[in-house]
Amino acid sequence: MKQPEPDLEDDLGDILEKAARHHALAADHIAAAARVPVDRIKDALDYRSELTDAELGRLAQVLQLNEVGLIALARGQYPRPEPARLPFLLHPLRMPFGVGVANAYLVSTGGNRAVLFDTGASHAELHRAWPAQIGELDGVYVTHYEAEHVGGLERVLQESGLPHFHGPATRRFDRCRALGEGEKIECGGFAITAHSTPGHAAEHNCYRVRLAVTKASAGSPAAADEVLISGDLIFAGSLGGGYFCCQRQLKHSRRILDLVSPDILIAPGHGPLTTAANEKRYNPFLG
Repeated sequence: MKQPEPDLEDDLGDILEKAARHHALAADHIAAAARVPVDRIKDALDYRSELTDAELGRLAQVLQLNEVGLIALARGQYPRPEPARLPFLLHPLRMPFGVGVANAYLVSTGGNRAVLFDTGASHAELHRAWPAQIGELDGVYVTHYEAEHVGGLERVLQESGLPHFHGPATRRFDRCRALGEGEKIECGGFAITAHSTPGHAAEHNCYRVRLAVTKASAGSPAAADEVLISGDLIFAGSLGGGYFCCQRQLKHSRRILDLVSPDILIAPGHGPLTTAANEKRYNPFLG
């Protein structure tokens, strides 16, 4: 049975907080510039928003956000695209994390073998989300090294018998085979391209994944042929927090969306699947 898509990772309060951090603006400065009472902005930051569309529009202008996407998100109407069919299997592994979910992903050409991207907050949570049909791993790839994305890493390597994993260069794990910007590798029937995207964290990669040998898309002209494992770079309706550097987070998010095709499926580290076209049109930070 197909799993329901999770809620968006970020609410209006998260968007406003991240945007304020991007521009190094305090709530009172935002309030004055947008002509919105500061108490109403603070309520929104505390997830108690009653902001009007006109107020949201002025906030979008001050914070350089996409007004259409911001209002849609605030009203619970952020567009959820219908992803095109992939010519391979994508298994999202949803694991509880805080009030939302952390995502890992398996890609498979069929049968019982797959390639794993991220390993969840713990081996136990990863095991609960694991599809019964997948029994062997051809490789493990890590987007970044926050606990909810690498908690199960050591056990996964031990159980799979893999001698190493791939990820951004790090000193935290001895068995990392580092991949930098534009480096490509074939694994398990897939061609995987790494993109270095520091911003949310100093060590962060995204991965474009497609079949190593392209197959026909069963006559569907809308079928996407690759997926972007975006980690905490791009979410549906938001970006990951720029804890390392807000400016780099935004720069790399825009750069990656310009690199990929509009119909590429985006598989983020938190929240639901989306597409590049949807985020370029509606994402408050990118639209």
